[in-house]
Amino acid sequence: MKPLKIVFMGTPEFAVGILDTICKNQYEVVGVITAADKPAGRGQKIKYSAVKEYALEHGLRLLQPTNLKDETFLAELKSLQANLQVVVAFRMLPKVVWDMPEYGTFNLHASLLPDYRGAAPINWAIINGETQTGVTTFFIDDKIDTGAMILSRKTEIDLAENAGTLHDRLIDIGSQAVIDTLKLIEHGDVQTTIQPENAELKTAYKLNRENCKIDWQASGETIYNLIRGLSPYPAAWCFFADEDQEWNVKIYEAEFIRETHTYNIGSLLTAKKSLSVAVQDGWIQILSLQLPGKKRMSASELLNGVSFSEKARTY
Repeated sequence: MKPLKIVFMGTPEFAVGILDTICKNQYEVVGVITAADKPAGRGQKIKYSAVKEYALEHGLRLLQPTNLKDETFLAELKSLQANLQVVVAFRMLPKVVWDMPEYGTFNLHASLLPDYRGAAPINWAIINGETQTGVTTFFIDDKIDTGAMILSRKTEIDLAENAGTLHDRLIDIGSQAVIDTLKLIEHGDVQTTIQPENAELKTAYKLNRENCKIDWQASGETIYNLIRGLSPYPAAWCFFADEDQEWNVKIYEAEFIRETHTYNIGSLLTAKKSLSVAVQDGWIQILSLQLPGKKRMSASELLNGVSFSEKARTY
């Protein structure tokens, strides 16, 4: 087979780790495609994607199309003469793009496919209380995360792990999976597996304000998993209310204490610089949180400046 000439497509920090590993393993990256620059933050300053920052730092050819079917972009992409495309956390590709290279286009997805297809597989694996997850490489087809699988790598999810630590571990696992996939392709040893289809498949829905809100009527384990599955980003949230005050609060760290009690669900209790919420089967002890306009802080730091009455509650 011919030496691999790779076009890499990706946008966030997760993709940077994979691209870096490809480069460090001496594969030829003839081009990098990432999202267009966008204004961000209060000042609406133009922000580069993490992949763009890496490409600029390492002198890689960079393309930032807004329309993947644009004739000018397609001509530029074809001129790179890549024979393989690698996609990590990018966007859905039209067939004219993924079908272009001789050896195809493969994607790295941060789940054990076919479960957790979609935008937020790392978060949903933890939110749903999974004890195992992993990564999968597959050849892209005309649907989202449905193509023929090349290989997968598994890892255990620790009961205290959050989305941030799992994300970082999956970068390392995913990097090796991509290198293993590249070796299979360059040696002509790829054997794919068609993804099974059934009604029981779990989905990694896009995260939004509604599905990140804590339902304090749920079980303690469900709430605990939601908090760690959304930490550090975008963070689970709820309202604190006390007499005539109300706060929109993000919760980053918590512990679930299983215990029988007689408090109303949602009651907010403080004791010895600790902050706990009554749930149906015990307590969610809040360890770190953030109030509007404030920095993230520990519960004890909050209680140094805020005192709650017996009427304090969450919802």
